Amino acid sequence: MDIPLRQRSDIAKAARVVVKVGSSSLTQPGGHLDVNKLNYLVRVLATHRLDTGEVVLVSSGAQAAAMGPLNLPTKPRDLATAQAAASVGQGLLMAHYTQAFQIFGLPVGQVLLTAEDVLRRSQYRNARRALERLLSLGVVPVINENDTVATDEIRFGDNDRLAALVAHLVHADVLVMLTDVDALYTAPPKLPTAEKIREVHRFDEVEHLDIRARGSAVGTGGMVTKVQAAAIASSSGIPVLLTSADLIEEALTGADVGTWFHPTGKRLPRRQLWLAYAAEIAGRIIVDEGAVRAIAERNASLLPAGVVRAEGDFKAGQPVEIASREGTAIARGLSGYSSPQIGEVKGLSMDEISAKLGEELAHEVVHRDELVVMARHRRLK
Repeated sequence: MDIPLRQRSDIAKAARVVVKVGSSSLTQPGGHLDVNKLNYLVRVLATHRLDTGEVVLVSSGAQAAAMGPLNLPTKPRDLATAQAAASVGQGLLMAHYTQAFQIFGLPVGQVLLTAEDVLRRSQYRNARRALERLLSLGVVPVINENDTVATDEIRFGDNDRLAALVAHLVHADVLVMLTDVDALYTAPPKLPTAEKIREVHRFDEVEHLDIRARGSAVGTGGMVTKVQAAAIASSSGIPVLLTSADLIEEALTGADVGTWFHPTGKRLPRRQLWLAYAAEIAGRIIVDEGAVRAIAERNASLLPAGVVRAEGDFKAGQPVEIASREGTAIARGLSGYSSPQIGEVKGLSMDEISAKLGEELAHEVVHRDELVVMARHRRLK
């Protein structure tokens, strides 16, 4: 859409929607895939796709779908069994999605992503191109984390953050996150004091809430990861609706359901989105107070004179975090120097660098065109 979505009712005319559904919303209590739930979800998504606009589905449920066929009493805890379950379950899950969407004449395409696919810029570009091409061909992409090959060291851990990054990848109009709770509440929903939160304008409005995950026999996320994902998406201009899978039809028709997270920032160019939320940070550059103000307030380049020190071992051109002396992250960007070179130029003016090290080293540490100021969100409880 040319005009940003500003309220729930706008979802009914959204040209491109990313929908994330969790394992608990697709399975029976014992862990078996609930085909009726999946078919209902597909019917609603297909209707939106045929009547209104494009749909991208980020779907959990692969491991849960395998629990029954593999006779697993609980969700796998060790990596090898989890990978095996994902391998078996992903095929089952996609078979059901393929059959369900075919009823409406819609082809689906499986897209399995690892964290590396969005942490490395070349792979990030490849993932974006693949998704854009699928959409241009009329395909409904069904995305999941590639748990079969992902390791504990480099993985999303749940599909909530993945969904937020996918919303950036495809430049979605809105992200709809489906769970087994109809909205965000001020307390656990079963408590009589719990009140539904209809809208969130700023994340400091919900920072005091105790939304820690209570655990699930099937899912990996919780309300914390969903609110964090909403922060990632909304801080760069993508509104988010959080509601239950049972209310997906009402959600996509713009009804007054769930919790609506208003955008808290402007849409960023894809390169800056990658730097802000997906790039694998190779090191850290600590800067003085003057540099903090110049970057945060004027979006200025980081000059050597404002650098205090470099942390980590990185090369020129790699993504780095820029932080204050107190350790507060200010920005991210592509370093113009390696970490050893920063040790040589820190605190020096351009003239001093030219006289001491040569004109070829007299340039910005991070150029403003290769820098993105981080949205400030306080840590959730």
